[in-house]
Amino acid sequence: MNERIVNQPAMNAGTAGRRALQVATVILALVPVITGLVGMMGLGDPLYGKLLLPHDATLDSNLRFYAGVWLGLGLAAFWIAPRIERETALFRALWLMIFIGGIGRLVSLVAVGMPFAPFIGFTALEVIGAPLFVWWQQRVARAAAARRS
Repeated sequence: MNERIVNQPAMNAGTAGRRALQVATVILALVPVITGLVGMMGLGDPLYGKLLLPHDATLDSNLRFYAGVWLGLGLAAFWIAPRIERETALFRALWLMIFIGGIGRLVSLVAVGMPFAPFIGFTALEVIGAPLFVWWQQRVARAAAARRS
C-alpha cells in the first residue's frame, strides 16, 4: 500500500509532463504551419515583400519549396502530439531538423549580419530549445514506459 502511495505522485508528474509537452508541441507546431502557409506565397509573402527582392523564378521556387517543407514539419508535429511518448524517433528527427536550421541561422548571422529581431529568438529556440525538447520527451517516454511495466 505504501509503495502505491509513494509512486502515485511520480505517475501524476509523468502524466502532467506528458500533457505539458503535448501542449507545448501543439503551440510550437502552429508556427511552421501558419508561416509555412504564408511562405507558400513565395516572393509575395509579406515578410519578403518588404525586402524588395527581385522577382526571380528560382528564388520564388526555392522559397515556396522551403515553406512547404516547413509546413510539413509543423503538420508532423501535430500528428505526433497525441502519442508523443511513443514517437521518440520522429520527435527527435523533427527537432534535429529544427536544430540544423538554427545552425544555418547562426552561420547567416555571422556571414551576412543581424536579421529582424524575432529571428534572434527563433535562433535561440532552435539551437538551445531543440536539445531541451528532446531531453523533455525522453523523460516523458521513460515515465510512460515505466507506467506500462
